[in-house]
Amino acid sequence: MTLTGCLVIAVAVVLAACLQASIGFGMGMLAAPVVAVVDPSLVPGTLIIQAGVLTLLVTVTERQHIDLRGTGWALVGRVPGTVAGALLVAALPPRGLALMLSGVVLLGVVLTCFGWAPRPHRPVLVLAGSASGLLGTATSIGGPPMALVWQGKDAPVLRGTMSGFFLIGSVLSVATLAATGSIGAHTLRMSAVLAPASVIGYVLSRYVNRFMDARRLRWAAIGVSALGAVLLIGEQLV
Repeated sequence: MTLTGCLVIAVAVVLAACLQASIGFGMGMLAAPVVAVVDPSLVPGTLIIQAGVLTLLVTVTERQHIDLRGTGWALVGRVPGTVAGALLVAALPPRGLALMLSGVVLLGVVLTCFGWAPRPHRPVLVLAGSASGLLGTATSIGGPPMALVWQGKDAPVLRGTMSGFFLIGSVLSVATLAATGSIGAHTLRMSAVLAPASVIGYVLSRYVNRFMDARRLRWAAIGVSALGAVLLIGEQLV
């Protein structure tokens, strides 16, 4: 990879990390399209590892606000979804899956804009966790399903709960991808190179968070969910 390409990816990771640390998700959806153009071999492994670094920082910062019960039920669904996503990465092009789940996310966004707000009950959390694990492991964009379920939470609770969920989810995804041979030495080297970019993005988010009240956070989560789904659909159709 050229120095220019590495710098482009680093800038994308800084911005994506700032977004995720502010609203609880967004690393994959903002950075994945850029990384996929510069070096497709880094998707999804490198971005999932960067998400792990970032969510560790946010989880430690917002640990007192984490909804442990909700996170636990979402992780019940995340495990089988992660395994399914890794198997699809190893065996099949994720195009059809990505298009289908992106369509579901867009439908959820439309319904939310018209007043629908899914209650974070056990079945809903398990289902959203499964969709997040499957989509996140296959494409590195797993935030929208959980954001739609947890959109009503206060800013610190949303950031802490989403980060706790994605921290464990990232570990599961990396381990499963490694077991299926989808993470190699190049992915690990670039992950180490890009780790400072994730930290810089986290530091920037501490300033952005001062302006994120409940209303802005909710609409930011909905808007970024829609944007992520559209970008993913566009990426798969190109």
